[in-house]
Amino acid sequence: QVQFVASGGGSVQPGGSLRLSCAASGFSLDDYAVGWFRQAPGKEREGVSCINHSADSTYYDDSVKGRFTISKDNAKDTVYLQMNTLKPEDTAVYYCAADQNWFELVNGSRVDYWGKGALVTISS
Repeated sequence: QVQFVASGGGSVQPGGSLRLSCAASGFSLDDYAVGWFRQAPGKEREGVSCINHSADSTYYDDSVKGRFTISKDNAKDTVYLQMNTLKPEDTAVYYCAADQNWFELVNGSRVDYWGKGALVTISS
């Protein structure tokens, strides 16, 4: 059974940090590019960051560059998103996603597997 389970969401003050994790089971992240998307209340889902299957290429949306870091542990079939210097506008439900095609994942045109969302709330 394929599962892609996100964890690590929560509530922090502006300037704080959180780390999201997403563990895959039923498929191997060796073969997949993985990424994080988010959806804020009343807004469309947007891409945040992606990493390719071999973890040697990354993509970041301009809004998170320099603050967020994506990483991948293929041995653990887990992808991480380290989020620093969080801002209120980072508040959203964050979803992990996996696709065998890096370009499809980066432009959000196709996703093989979606994880369940993790709520991140940034508020003072």
